Amino acid sequence: MATSNDSSQLPAYLQDENLTEECKELIRTLPTSNGRDWLWTLHLYQGFWFTARHLNGVLLARRHFRAADSDILLVAGPKTGTTWLKAVLFALQKRSCYSEPDRKSNHPLLQKNPHELIPYLEFTLYLKDQDPDLSGLTSPRMFATHMPLGSLPQSVKDSECRIVYLCRNPKDTLVSLWHFLNKVTSMEMGTYTLEEAFDLFCRGVSPYGPYWDHVLGYYKASLEMPDKVLFLKYEEMKERPIEQLKILADFSGCPFSEDEVADGGINDIVRLCSFDNLSKLEVNMTGKFRLAETKSFFRKGEVGDWVNHLTPQMIERIDCITGEKFHASGLKL
Repeated sequence: MATSNDSSQLPAYLQDENLTEECKELIRTLPTSNGRDWLWTLHLYQGFWFTARHLNGVLLARRHFRAADSDILLVAGPKTGTTWLKAVLFALQKRSCYSEPDRKSNHPLLQKNPHELIPYLEFTLYLKDQDPDLSGLTSPRMFATHMPLGSLPQSVKDSECRIVYLCRNPKDTLVSLWHFLNKVTSMEMGTYTLEEAFDLFCRGVSPYGPYWDHVLGYYKASLEMPDKVLFLKYEEMKERPIEQLKILADFSGCPFSEDEVADGGINDIVRLCSFDNLSKLEVNMTGKFRLAETKSFFRKGEVGDWVNHLTPQMIERIDCITGEKFHASGLKL
């Protein structure tokens, strides 16, 4: 093993100057995936796979983030609808500020990508900074993360901070993840075939995976602590958006009034946050969020697109894993 001052002999992921020494030392002790797995080296920490930089953000957030009782934390695995749910949650919480006709044209969602409006803990706030300035955030503060339940900062668990979790059918999640990562990686890094991605995903070796374990952690927490954890399904939000928005509004402390319902306030949010509307906005068709073009966050947003990609053998394998993983819990996706 190379010493800490012999950086030229260290793997590339340990030469990243933005990694803390704590993170570098931890990584040296962790199981590490093949460097071609999802085009990055992944590290197994507390049963889940992380890139070095994301693990660095997780460790910093766990050490420094202090949740407030009024905070709302949006959690989802990668490519399960996070961008959409950020838009929905922001629109719900801020609707009173932009309800008047003359203010609707100035709605932040028309001018900024949802990822700019609700920051990620480990991707944005604590990726490099141990003490980001959160003083400008109004209550309720809204944050997002891909962290599994066991990796959340202790202050989130100890406070009355509410957690909204979004899950998605694993077959659609896999297809969306495969498309997204091939879009955002450089040509020099190459791309992955669907067969390669499928095998890794099924073995649980994917960013923040195994996916099924990630889902189960929050599903069980939602049963044990329904006032703290709300468990949502992507498919149900697409099929019954008005019903699901009412549930989310009630849980997040901003229920719809009878007048809002009668005046079509819920329908306004559904239209504003629809995939069709968001994907065609100029702000979501140009520019970048971190290393990804903003348009890469909007592919199809469809339920069941996996039928256009997976073979019968793939479908059988992933359904078998899902059945085995979720059988005892009774969860169905």
